[in-house]
Amino acid sequence: MRLNSITLKNYRNYEAASLEFPKSLTIFLGENAQGKTNMLESIYVLAMTRSHRTSNEKELISFGHDTAKIEGSVEKNAGTVPLEILISSKGRKTKVNHIEQKRLSSYIGQLNVILFAPEDLSLVKGSPQLRRKFIDMELGQVNPIYLYDLVQYQSVLKQRNQYLKQLADKRQTDTVYLDILTEQLAEFGGKVLFARLEFIKKLEKWANELHRRISHGREELSIEYASSVTLSEVENTVEALQKAILQQLQSNRKRELFKATTFLGPHRDDLIFNVNDQNVQTYGSQGQQRTTALSVKLAEIDLMYAETGEYPVLLLDDVMSELDDERQLHLLEAIEGKVQTFITTTTLNHLTNKITVEPDIFHVQQGEIVRESSND
Repeated sequence: MRLNSITLKNYRNYEAASLEFPKSLTIFLGENAQGKTNMLESIYVLAMTRSHRTSNEKELISFGHDTAKIEGSVEKNAGTVPLEILISSKGRKTKVNHIEQKRLSSYIGQLNVILFAPEDLSLVKGSPQLRRKFIDMELGQVNPIYLYDLVQYQSVLKQRNQYLKQLADKRQTDTVYLDILTEQLAEFGGKVLFARLEFIKKLEKWANELHRRISHGREELSIEYASSVTLSEVENTVEALQKAILQQLQSNRKRELFKATTFLGPHRDDLIFNVNDQNVQTYGSQGQQRTTALSVKLAEIDLMYAETGEYPVLLLDDVMSELDDERQLHLLEAIEGKVQTFITTTTLNHLTNKITVEPDIFHVQQGEIVRESSND
């Protein structure tokens, strides 16, 4: 999978831009606050329909305009697919092959991307919410059914929490509706939980191999899915998980009515990273935490290829400066010649003598972007 071209209109500080990407490595070079990350972000938005930097879509639209548009041409094994996303204050409209897509799950996965930004180095040390988002974004790209189930789960969860508040405030007294919502939550929750457990097993396999290589065989990485639901050690089928969630929600009903919120389910879950059987979040050095984050992010490349038959596009947003020389080298070795990669950086010093492929270099300055000629 590769992105052949992208066209922006009224996106952030780009009034208009149209770029082609014939090479496997593209570098956006420029000082800070010139528009490098905006260009990388636009590729991410084209793939995922939303930004990794803001939840306010108005910020994506150039000042003084009502809409922004991103168009791209994606080359896949089955052929070339044109994608389009129109962003306005009313929301987003997405098109695949010029046909509007009503469901998010019908659009996500047309362009698979892996983003690695400085904040991803805090995947290990950061909040459980950050790790849940990581699972949802990556798993959603390779499994459209998971994305559908997750959206349904989040919708029912919102309704259930609202109804718990109404019951707690005595604005409602009918618990039959709460029973219905509880059953629906368990139904979708079991599907979400099953998909996550399977995903983490696969991710652990790829991540441990990379971690072992980066640590020169000194460290073993394991990933534990920390569920708020008590899981069976014997059977974790979808049906068994749905039953477990339902029973435990029912057991917690008094507490939930008192606190007016849902205490267990995939929305409360977390990941635990262990290096040599020790929790790296708690006991690991900063170097171990960064190696773990790097291993996990790079593992997604092979995992996505195994699941879809195509390599994703890799986006590295000013991450080279955050890594030491050895981790930079491992990162570049893992992607060279295999994955189409876009890098933003303020200097080429981190890359000199470390890359063997000839990159396309675009100079970015105040929303203007110019390809460097081979004679420069």
